[in-house]
Amino acid sequence: MLIPGLPDFSDRRALFRGTVGKWLETVVEQAERRVAPERYLRPPGALPEMAFLTACTRCGDCIAACPPFALRKAPTSAGLAAGTPIIEPDLQACTVCETMPCVAACPTDALTLPPDGWAGYRLAALELIPERCVTFAGTPCRACADACPIGERALSIDDNGHPVIKAEGCVGCGVCVRACITRPSSFRLHPLEG
Repeated sequence: MLIPGLPDFSDRRALFRGTVGKWLETVVEQAERRVAPERYLRPPGALPEMAFLTACTRCGDCIAACPPFALRKAPTSAGLAAGTPIIEPDLQACTVCETMPCVAACPTDALTLPPDGWAGYRLAALELIPERCVTFAGTPCRACADACPIGERALSIDDNGHPVIKAEGCVGCGVCVRACITRPSSFRLHPLEG
């Protein structure tokens, strides 16, 4: 008999897959939180964090290939992530190189070229913190929008002079974080989950 709202576990394999699958998901999430508690902003095409930590050989080839020198090694305090490539947009943002030379330089599959390049790809999620932004206090500013390598598809200025993030176009490169005239920046990047 089927109970509304519950999956059909009439066969043992489905029951096993459903139960074990959920359990494994939970175990992987808990292990990831213990092994890599801090999320770093990774180069374009990075595998999900646990897979990335496993596949990355810490060779530094992607770091050497980065034209704007946006990649640096995670510090030794990063635990298992130590020595892996990270982006710190406050120091130098990813400038969204069309050919992604960092990905091409990777000798493993830790970084893989997204099928459509930058179209639909995201490095991080961008957040605007209005209370820091000078435009909300009446001071005109376009520093973020003028610096954005994607342009109005990702970040524009509305009729009131305020920045507007367009999540569907923003790749989360961090150029606006660095270009912002306020300190701390009116923008914050959040590494993607997964």
